[in-house]
Amino acid sequence: MTSAPPLRRRHDRIILAGLIGNVMEWYDFAVYGYFAVVIGKLFFPADDPAASLIASFGAFAAGFIVRPVGGLLFGRIGDRLGRQQALTWSVMAMAVPTVLMAFLPTHASAGIAAPVAIVLLRIVQGLSVGGEFTNSLVFLVENAPGERRAFTAVWGSWGASAGILLGSGAGDLLTHVLSEEQVLNWGWRLPFLAGGLVALTGYWLRQGLEPELPNAEHASPVRAVFARHKGAMLRVALLNLGFGVGFYAAFIYAVSYIKNIDHLPDATVFNLNTWAMALLLVLLPAAAWASDRFGRKPVLVAGFGLLALGAIPLFHLIHTADPPTIFLGEAGFALTIGLISGGIVATNVELVPAEVRCTGLAFAYYAAVGCFGGSTPLIAAWLIDRTGNLLTPAYWIAATATVSLITLVAFVREFHFHMPR
Repeated sequence: MTSAPPLRRRHDRIILAGLIGNVMEWYDFAVYGYFAVVIGKLFFPADDPAASLIASFGAFAAGFIVRPVGGLLFGRIGDRLGRQQALTWSVMAMAVPTVLMAFLPTHASAGIAAPVAIVLLRIVQGLSVGGEFTNSLVFLVENAPGERRAFTAVWGSWGASAGILLGSGAGDLLTHVLSEEQVLNWGWRLPFLAGGLVALTGYWLRQGLEPELPNAEHASPVRAVFARHKGAMLRVALLNLGFGVGFYAAFIYAVSYIKNIDHLPDATVFNLNTWAMALLLVLLPAAAWASDRFGRKPVLVAGFGLLALGAIPLFHLIHTADPPTIFLGEAGFALTIGLISGGIVATNVELVPAEVRCTGLAFAYYAAVGCFGGSTPLIAAWLIDRTGNLLTPAYWIAATATVSLITLVAFVREFHFHMPR
């Protein structure tokens, strides 16, 4: 049997290098989201369970709010020193706080220092993620054949979704082999400890790739972004608004929603979410192939249109006590998010000029996904607490999807056949 040609082997390794860091980054954030109830009890104790959960999601949101800053920091490294350098540093910056999470003392033993420590670690993790996902998309698109940019880039999103699936699977496994008391006492620490192994794998895969020449056209890519490319940044941010909110509502917040509002047991909740994430992984490459074959805008219009119109009925399905019906709702979200992700991965890179591509894309993407998508669990919990309406998260999803749909139709060109330099 002959070995694969060198170019094919290098391309495969590039895909693995872009994929593995996202597995690590999103595995950790997923684990935190899935164990938010446990973390709330241990680090943010309160007489009102809703207040404890909101505080826990507040720490979760803190890691997202700093992502635009991390995007500027690691984006500048990517634009000045090269994409590979930024990716190597970002995965290590995520690994250390992830492992430290496993050893944090709780509020019962450390008092106020415990919640302060967990918020600080979330902030460091948020900074690193700010440079990971978008830099990996740039890395993948710029190293892809022209007719397969979306299909190559989607493996970055596939890695992110695989990380969330891995986190969901870890929660599913723990709830099946440990009692609730064991999970509360020590079991929740195990998934964070295991995250260190994923990080080491990512670091190894990113060594030895042929380094690309850094783009030195601008001494300050950050200054160039805000001086010359504000329009492109705004389009990217608005386009990703509905995507970020829909994703985190469907695959992160929904876990707490089904557990606390539908009152299903942990094992059933994690099982449902794990299967929904598995479905998303199957859909992503197919949607990306369609984006390369038929164009970005048709795929994105279908995805955002279905999300805007379907968020409320899909949430009605999730808000039941019947697991098969809940899965239908989650599968509907997987379909819409899969369509959007398949088209948006390459579009994000194509919308930003190469001279500031890492910096500009990271800031714009995380201004939307970080600040609004990552805050969605907090916003959803707050909306329900304030209004008493258990379906208000669906209205938030529909509204943001509509904003993204209008932006796409009115202000975004089709870059399917040509990526500007």
